[in-house]
Amino acid sequence: MSNIDLSINFAGIKAPNPFWLASAPPTNTGYQIMKAFEAGWGGAVWKTLGVPVQNVSSRYGSINYRDTRMAGLNNIELITDRPLADNLREIEEVKKYFPNHAVIASLMVESKKEWFQIVKDVENAGADGIELNFGCPHGMCERGMGSAVGQEPEVLNTIVQWVMEAATVPVITKLTPNISDITDPALAAVRGGTSALSLINTIKSIVGIDLDTYAPYPVVDGKGTNGGYCGPAVKPIALHMLKELAGHPEIRNTPISGIGGIETWRDVVEFILLGATSVQVCTAVMHYGFGIVREMEAGLRQFMSDKGYSTIYDFAGKAVPNVVEWKNLNLHYKVVASINADKCIGCQLCHIACDDGAHQAIALPTNGSRVPEIIDENCVGCNLCSLVCPVEECITMERRDDGSQTESWAERTMAGKVPEHFNDPRGGGVGHFVPEPSAALQYKRKDRSGRK
Repeated sequence: MSNIDLSINFAGIKAPNPFWLASAPPTNTGYQIMKAFEAGWGGAVWKTLGVPVQNVSSRYGSINYRDTRMAGLNNIELITDRPLADNLREIEEVKKYFPNHAVIASLMVESKKEWFQIVKDVENAGADGIELNFGCPHGMCERGMGSAVGQEPEVLNTIVQWVMEAATVPVITKLTPNISDITDPALAAVRGGTSALSLINTIKSIVGIDLDTYAPYPVVDGKGTNGGYCGPAVKPIALHMLKELAGHPEIRNTPISGIGGIETWRDVVEFILLGATSVQVCTAVMHYGFGIVREMEAGLRQFMSDKGYSTIYDFAGKAVPNVVEWKNLNLHYKVVASINADKCIGCQLCHIACDDGAHQAIALPTNGSRVPEIIDENCVGCNLCSLVCPVEECITMERRDDGSQTESWAERTMAGKVPEHFNDPRGGGVGHFVPEPSAALQYKRKDRSGRK
């Protein structure tokens, strides 16, 4: 792994690796950022600087899923409440100790005059780049900033142009996910001249209700408000929106910093494969501390070594061409579930999931064993059984077509071969076995497959 180079040049911002801290509580002070750089992080986006604010207590709520704490984190914390002068002094100090690490100043103000002034302030302090916070979905948006800007492409475009007029360092525009089409604000930013994009910011949310006070979490003196949702639970949304930008012809050449639920090296690799060339992390650090970067770096290096990559640019965006519209998927591709009896623990969760939630293609055993049986002719290859199985690789999906036929819904449509009415025999489910409704009343029967 000695020939692996993790250094990046992100829109002109250089860093020893792609692991950056997102603008958030872990980047609230110079102390935290220098501690992070010592631990191995390559860059940090400073907690957003702007107009004076007053935060509340408490500030965080979470979704805990079974044994997992903070599967999703909700926050109602605003931008930094520390004086601008203190932040500027600490930015300057961090750059003295870590001149080769990326320090990006996140900014959020209102008027053109304020934007011009704060851009010059952070540049004079030594910031390597600027990130425009157009994503915060609480508190600041009520004042016409944050996601209120991110949801208005014309306003966003104007502010980006203001900043590009004033800035001499690269400018990153951070986008809100609280919008129908993420490409709208992204295009506005690109057309405004932004150097790069970052996404996603937090998702507007309420994570739960206190059953004693009837207030949403986090509770503030018997009341609550919507907050910004982040953490592992938002990763699928972040990946989707990243793909939308990385595959767009007018946006794909603009560098993108990926944010949203990144916690492990696998997450990092997935974001890079979908086009990100730096990644930003917040919730995982709030949960586990700065030390998680060591696992991220080790895992990324091992992946690159195994695949023969020297830099992240060797595989950045490689997954983007494989993300297509549903209509272009091969309808002849066929997989069927297979259960490894040696690994099966007999929990029969696959049978329950398939019989109650899918396609009745798994039968209970009749030979005294607890290993369920796949009914091949019923199996549609939906993959549910392998997802619910608690044993790794106990249930696998085996390919049954020979690969000689490729035909998509789009091709069938062009050929005039798609169903034209509700009872058209060309429908995909015609002839598929379904138990008689009355069979549900015989639930205790061992074999519910319908076979005699």
